Amino acid sequence: MERPLITVLLLVGLIIGSGVGSSYARARRGWNDYQAAKKTVPGARRAAWLLIKVVTTKVGVIALLLVGAVAFAAVGGGEPARPEPNPSSAPK
Repeated sequence: MERPLITVLLLVGLIIGSGVGSSYARARRGWNDYQAAKKTVPGARRAAWLLIKVVTTKVGVIALLLVGAVAFAAVGGGEPARPEPNPSSAPK
């Protein structure tokens, strides 16, 4: 009578032990992945700020060029000044 009880307890222990073991392995993998991602955050943050700085600089240069072109066109810098004809210098 003891043998079946020991067998059942052994099977129940194996089932519970495998469930706990697989949960522990999954938690351990998750913790290692979290630690790896946590170490990469400062580098990724630095790269993101660098990209933002590059894009902001390019947008600023383009905006300055556009403002300069509009100002140049507004003052009439594109047309050469034509001299007015003088009546005394008209050909005869």
